[in-house]
Amino acid sequence: MFAEAHDLTTLDPMGPESMYAGRRLQPMRALRAFRKLVADKEDTTQVFEIMEALTGRSVSWGLKRLLKTPGGARLAYQRVEMNDLLSNPDWLAGFEPGTVGAAYRQFMASENLSAEGLAALSREVRAEIEAPNLYAWYSRRVRDVHDVWHVLTGYGRDALGEACVVSFSHAQTRSLGFLFIGLGAAQQIRRGTKSIPARRAVTEAWRNGRKARWLPAEDYERLFAEPLEAARGRLGIASPAVYESVPAETRAQLTLGG
Repeated sequence: MFAEAHDLTTLDPMGPESMYAGRRLQPMRALRAFRKLVADKEDTTQVFEIMEALTGRSVSWGLKRLLKTPGGARLAYQRVEMNDLLSNPDWLAGFEPGTVGAAYRQFMASENLSAEGLAALSREVRAEIEAPNLYAWYSRRVRDVHDVWHVLTGYGRDALGEACVVSFSHAQTRSLGFLFIGLGAAQQIRRGTKSIPARRAVTEAWRNGRKARWLPAEDYERLFAEPLEAARGRLGIASPAVYESVPAETRAQLTLGG
């Protein structure tokens, strides 16, 4: 039934995999983008510049792993667009209090965020992410669940929380862009406030990502209906103890600029 999805992963030097397999890393481009991000934390297009510079083989690796995961071929065959789901207020409104879906809905409202806003920023850096092939679809999937992973992991959108969630994401996706941002942000935070255990927090987040189930293969339509704490237990997502040891009011004041 899902043979079509598998066939699309055949290596073709002129096909969709050519955009993602063995892409040259661009560390200097990533460094320039990180410096711009430190100078202006609101310039979030620099995050996607870093991700684009350091994608490497991570997309190809992730898609192939997905297709080998139970249920992964079905997800690839159906190609549900997470951005479409997460941008649908009627769909989100249907989740009961205490569920993953309700927690995500509250998180996005409290932070004044939208799934489409994140997607639009990524398209400014690489329009090809909207291409109609499985590799681009997988890239969109990882992009679009970023804020879902905030909810699942318990990391907020403060500077330390972002450093932690991207460190968790590197362990899940192998994208060096996530690791670069996580370590770089931790270093900037520590430079400004040495008492903050930023390095220990991002290391713990990375380890939590390694221990957790592989989230790109989750069926998010089903996951959103699960009670949040039960979902965390099923997925093996540990509590962010080091991150939570920093008082919330202190975390709220942290910046990449110190």
